[in-house]
Amino acid sequence: MYMNCKFELEHIGINTPNAEEAAKLAELLCMMFGLEPRHGNKSEFAGPYFECMKAPFLGANGHIAMRTPDLTAAAEELKEKGFSFNMDTAAYNEGGTLKNVYLAGEYGGFAIHIMQK
Repeated sequence: MYMNCKFELEHIGINTPNAEEAAKLAELLCMMFGLEPRHGNKSEFAGPYFECMKAPFLGANGHIAMRTPDLTAAAEELKEKGFSFNMDTAAYNEGGTLKNVYLAGEYGGFAIHIMQK
């Protein structure tokens, strides 16, 4: 039986070939939508909505990050629905609970990243 966990969009990750292209795209998106830039080690952010990857990562086009208040329950619900996880991508909190993980496979050219809210 599905628990009907609540999911919310966290951000869209867009693959770019390099750091220069990631910066250009983030700047364009910031200008386009009046967003604040934020620099990261692996990506450039345009506000809270767009993560421009400095190198291609999972997903042909990038990833869609979703957040949920109970990641453990959400993972169980997704498993019941027939989805599996790429456990090589799993990250854990200090207490050993799951912090985030990618679903296995691609959906419309995007990887799906599930995160604890």
